[in-house]
Amino acid sequence: YVNGLIKKHKIDGTSSQCEVPRDPRYPECPGKVDWMRARWTSDPCYAFYGVDGSDCSFLIYLSEVEWFCPPLVWRNHSSPPTQHTHQAAFRTDLSVLLDQVGTGKESLSFMKRRIRRLALQWGTAANRLDAKLGQRWRDQKKILVHVGFLTEESGDVFSPKVLKGGPLGEMVQWADILTALHVLGHNLKISMSVKELQGFLGVPPGRGSCPLTGPLPFDLIYTDYHGLQQMKQHMGLSLKKHKCHIRVIDTFGTEPAYNHEEYATLHGYRTNWGYWNLNARQYMTMFPHTPDNSFMGFVSEELNETEKRIIQQNKVNNMAVVYGKEASMWKGKEGFLEILHGYMEVHGTVYYETQRPPEVPAFVKNHGLLPQHELQQLLRKAKLFIGFGFPYEGPAPLEAIANGCIYLQPKFSPPHSSLNHEFFRGKPTSREVFSQHPYAEQYIGRPHVMTVDYNNSLEFDTAIREIMRTKVEPYLPYEYTCEGMLERVHAYIQNQVRSTAWPPLSSLRLLVSQEGQSCVDACQSAGFICEPVSQTLEVQCEVVDSEINHILPAFSVMRRECGLQREPLLFSCAGHSPKYRRLCPCRDFRRGQVALCRDCL
Repeated sequence: YVNGLIKKHKIDGTSSQCEVPRDPRYPECPGKVDWMRARWTSDPCYAFYGVDGSDCSFLIYLSEVEWFCPPLVWRNHSSPPTQHTHQAAFRTDLSVLLDQVGTGKESLSFMKRRIRRLALQWGTAANRLDAKLGQRWRDQKKILVHVGFLTEESGDVFSPKVLKGGPLGEMVQWADILTALHVLGHNLKISMSVKELQGFLGVPPGRGSCPLTGPLPFDLIYTDYHGLQQMKQHMGLSLKKHKCHIRVIDTFGTEPAYNHEEYATLHGYRTNWGYWNLNARQYMTMFPHTPDNSFMGFVSEELNETEKRIIQQNKVNNMAVVYGKEASMWKGKEGFLEILHGYMEVHGTVYYETQRPPEVPAFVKNHGLLPQHELQQLLRKAKLFIGFGFPYEGPAPLEAIANGCIYLQPKFSPPHSSLNHEFFRGKPTSREVFSQHPYAEQYIGRPHVMTVDYNNSLEFDTAIREIMRTKVEPYLPYEYTCEGMLERVHAYIQNQVRSTAWPPLSSLRLLVSQEGQSCVDACQSAGFICEPVSQTLEVQCEVVDSEINHILPAFSVMRRECGLQREPLLFSCAGHSPKYRRLCPCRDFRRGQVALCRDCL
C-alpha cells in the first residue's frame, strides 16, 4: 500500500518539497534522514516500502511508515477504515480448533489428545457460563496465539521429550488456553513457527528494521518469552507501539522490579527474561502466586458425583504413587521411601528404555511412563500421591487431589528462591517457595494436602500414619475447572483494556503492612489479595516525597516520611524492606476464583 503510494507520488515530489524539515516537534528527523542516506540498503525492507535513495523517499518513509518526521503536506493522508466489532458466541465444537493446532510434532499430538479428552467438559462449562452471563454482549476479539517455546527457532527441546518423561506442564496450559479462547468464541489464529508469525503479522521481508504499517491485525497476542523475543526481532519498532496488545504466558511469574528495564539494570534485577517494560498484569502465570501478574492457570478433569462415589469405594488404603517420572528425581530418596514402604505399596511411573533405572528401589512397582488415562486410573486407586520436592508447581498434584488422593510434599527450610536455588536463578522473580507446591499448601491444605519436613523421620512417619487414617473426597478448586478458567479468561479479555476502571474501586481497600512485610503477605493475612493499582492514596504523613523505587508507596516509621511511587510500572505487591511499612491496595475475591473480585463479573 505505502510502496504503491511512494511510487505514484514520486513524480509529484519535487526536490523543494523534499527539503529536510527542522521541526522542534520532530527533533530526530534530520538525524534519521542522514542515517537513511548512509544505510538504507542495509535491510531489504526499506526498498519493499519504496525507498530508492532519494530524500523524498526517505521523508515519506520516515513520516508514514515510521514516525520520526512530520507528515508531508502534499501527500494524501487517508484514514484507516473503521473496525466493526462482532459479538462472540460460545462454541462447543472443537473440530476447527483441532485442525488449527496442526501436526508433525509429538507436543502437538499430546495437546490434541488433551483437547479431545476434555471436549465434553469444555462443552458443559460453556453452557453453564453462557447461562450465568445471560444475554450480555461480549466483543469477539481477533487473537493470535504464538507458542514460542515450541518453534524450531527457539530450539524446541520439549517435543522430543514428550514420550520420555519430559515436562508437560507448559503443553497442558497452552492446550487449555487455546481451547478456552476457541470456546469463548474468539477469532483465533495459531502460530508455531517464526514464518507463520511473520505471515500473520504482515511483517515486511528483511531483517526486522522496519515496523508494520497500518493497524495491528489482532486485538490480542498470547505468547511466551521465546515468542516475545522473536516478535522483537521481526517487528522492529512496532513492538513498542503495539505492546499493550501482548499477553505473556509465564509459569513462575515476573515481578515489577525485574520488568522495568532501566530500574532492573541499575538495581541488580536484570535477568535473561524480564526487562520488557510491560504492565506487570500482562504476564500470566500457571498458579496465582504473583498478584502483580494475572493468573491464567489451566484445567483439571472434573468428576461427577457418581464417579466420586465409585472412586471412594475403590480406594486402596495402602497404595502410594510417587510424583517423579525421571529417574534422576529418585536419587537420595531411599531413607523416607523405606519408611513409606513399611506402611504402603509404593508405585512409580518412571520412564525407562530397556533396563529398570537403578535409582528406583527394588520394592517399588514401576509402571513405566503411562499415557494420561492410565495414570488417571492409577491415581483413582491410590490413597497417597507423594512429591520429592521437584518439579515445582506442576499440574500433577492437582490431578491427584481431584482423583481423591492425599498429596504429601516436602517443606523447604530455608525456602527456595533465585538467591539460593539453581532452578530459580535467572528467573525474573524473588518469590520464596516454602514447599514443592505452594498453591496446594495454601489454597487447598489439609486434609487433602500435607506438608512436612522429610528430614525429620518421626514427623514423616506420623504423617503417613495420619494419611492412612484419613478419608478424603476428590476435590478440585473451582478456578481449575473448565468453567472457572472460561470465566476468568472471559473477564480478562472483556475488562483488561486501558480505558476501564477494573477491578471496580468498591472492591479495594488500603492496608498498611508491618515493617519488612510485602503487600502480598499484608493483604493475605487480612483475607484479601494485593491488587497492583497505582491510584492516588490518601496518606496521613508529615513529609510526602515521590521517587522511583519498587518498595513504594510506603512510609518509614523512624523518619515519619511517606514515599509515593513515581513510576506506575514499578508498583509492586512483592516489594518489601525492613525500613518501610508498605501502603497496600488490597481487594476482595470470589470464593474459588482468586483472580476476580466479587463484583468483577
